[in-house]
Order: sequence, then structure tokens, then C-alpha cells
Amino acid sequence: MAQINVYLTFNGNCREAMNFYHSCLGGSINIMSFSDTPHAGDLPENERNLVMHSVINNGKLMLMASDSTSHHGNVTTGSSITLSMNCDSETEIDELFSKLSAGGNITMPLEDTFWNAKFGMLIDKFGIPWMFNFERSPQK
Repeated sequence: MAQINVYLTFNGNCREAMNFYHSCLGGSINIMSFSDTPHAGDLPENERNLVMHSVINNGKLMLMASDSTSHHGNVTTGSSITLSMNCDSETEIDELFSKLSAGGNITMPLEDTFWNAKFGMLIDKFGIPWMFNFERSPQK
């Protein structure tokens, strides 16, 4: 079955965002700047250290991102993409929600829901909306 991975585009702060996400999500991180490619000379000097491609992989998720260049224009962070994090435990949802909300805005605090889950939403300090869900075992 196909897997959906998230790819984010930033306006020059991709490295900062990915390092923050890595500190929250763990796993491995790989960041490649445009200066690391054969096409570095095609970009203005001030864009060569922007991120061409980055990836965080923690075995459960893969988050990829890059910076936009003047060739592609600025991106606008919108509400059309929300990252949905399905957690395996109450401890995990509490920890990830706490870490990713740092410097951001909690739009719905973590709370128990009618669908027998713990759920909450936030917008992180980079303007990216997140949903968190922990499905509890069915009640008998």
C-alpha cells in the first residue's frame, strides 16, 4: 500500500524548523543545503545556504522539507495542510503535544473525546497546524 509523507516548504527558516521538529520527534535528520549541490552557482549568494532537501525519519513517520528560493517565490503558510499525529500512548501524546506547542498557539487543548480518544490541536511556532490523537482501547 502507498504511504503518504509530509513535505513542507519554508521561506528561509527550514533548517531551524527541522531542527526543532527533530528535537521533538527524535529519529535521524539529514539536511542538504543548495550549496551542497552542483547547481549552487546558479543561485544568488544569499540563497546558497538555504535548505534544498531535509528529512526526519523516526521509524514511524517521515517528515521532509525545503526552503523556497527567489526562483520559486515565497510560500504562504495556509490552513489547507494539517499534520495529524496518531500516538501510541497517553505519555507519547502528552510529550509530543507539549514539545511541539512550545512557542506556538494551542487551538484545542488535549482532552478526552466522545470517540474514546485523547485529542488536541495546535499551530506551532512556524505556523504549521497539527492535530494529535490517541485512540484508547474500546470500552466494554
